[in-house]
Amino acid sequence: MPASAPRPTAAPAPAASPPARLVPLLALASGSSVATVYFAQPLLVTLGERFALGPGLLGAIVAVTQLGYAAGLLMLVPLGDLLDRRRLVTGQLGLLALALLAAGLAPGAVALFGALAATGLLAVVAQTMVAAAAALSPPARRGRAVGTVTGGIVTGILLARAAAGVLADLAGWRAVYLAAAGVTAVLALLLRRVLPPGAPSAGVREASYGRLVVSTVTLFARHPQLRTRGLLALLVFAAFSTLWSGVAQPLSGPPWSLSHTAIGAFGIAGAAGAVAAGVAGRWNDRGLARRTTGVGLALLALSWLPIALTRQSLWALAIGAVLLDFAVQAVHVTNQTLVHAVRPDAGSRIIGGYMVFYSAGSGLGALGSSLAYASAGWPAVTA
Repeated sequence: MPASAPRPTAAPAPAASPPARLVPLLALASGSSVATVYFAQPLLVTLGERFALGPGLLGAIVAVTQLGYAAGLLMLVPLGDLLDRRRLVTGQLGLLALALLAAGLAPGAVALFGALAATGLLAVVAQTMVAAAAALSPPARRGRAVGTVTGGIVTGILLARAAAGVLADLAGWRAVYLAAAGVTAVLALLLRRVLPPGAPSAGVREASYGRLVVSTVTLFARHPQLRTRGLLALLVFAAFSTLWSGVAQPLSGPPWSLSHTAIGAFGIAGAAGAVAAGVAGRWNDRGLARRTTGVGLALLALSWLPIALTRQSLWALAIGAVLLDFAVQAVHVTNQTLVHAVRPDAGSRIIGGYMVFYSAGSGLGALGSSLAYASAGWPAVTA
């Protein structure tokens, strides 16, 4: 932290695991929250037609949500080190429900973009819950707890596409956001009852909010491992977003002309990502972080070979999606476990700063994918 801010004393590590039902509930709530950022991906073509957006601008729908997400990571996630975690988590979930309601009722493109930016801003509560799971777990089981909650996030992302596709076909795209608003409100009430309160350390309580936010940048300036793992996050999630933000366009047109439901169902092919999160968490607890990272990056590079054949074979796309999601989440869980260990007393700020790289990569991947597809089609996207 800056010299003018008091250096927080390290919080003692938990002596026991959190209650058995808490980590699964955090995983469910985290997955539901972050899913709201990805609802638009299978709906991009429909939203473009409804709000008169050209093919080159479809990526802006995803990008504006990711910009809100990046802002939330810097402005809201550090509050996890300053405020009571139960009040912070449940308050953000309540506001997220309101933002989703606004998105579902948006009358025009400006209102939609504003509601989606607010949704991204508040969806960062998922990262506050990752930090909470890490803080509530003893060091020997921290990787497993982070892996469980991250697995919930991965599952939420995958089911977001499938659920959005089904709901859009049955009741229109607005139903997607209105239903999510209701689910989010219920989860806020459940966590209000289950999540234990958590006060920050004395040193952090004495620091101002502004100094706490600035300290996020300072932490990354001081610790090379945070910068290295952040750069890896930017690159792997740029690849992730390039696929999932761009694939709706070739699947919506000839030769496939798939429905929203069918396009969203391809997200389920990436369910291996949820498996990877748990496996990576266990490998990290055994000290195999470097090996996990290497295997993940190699699989990520290989995944684009079958993905390039999407126009010829849907099976090739499914195989590539499995490899890509497995690889991305293996690296992601490894990254989160390692960066949290650098300064456990600053876990929320570190996770928030790390996820800024994630959000930047996701936004760049979405914009790059739509621009590349508009200029030269799917071969340009995969290249």
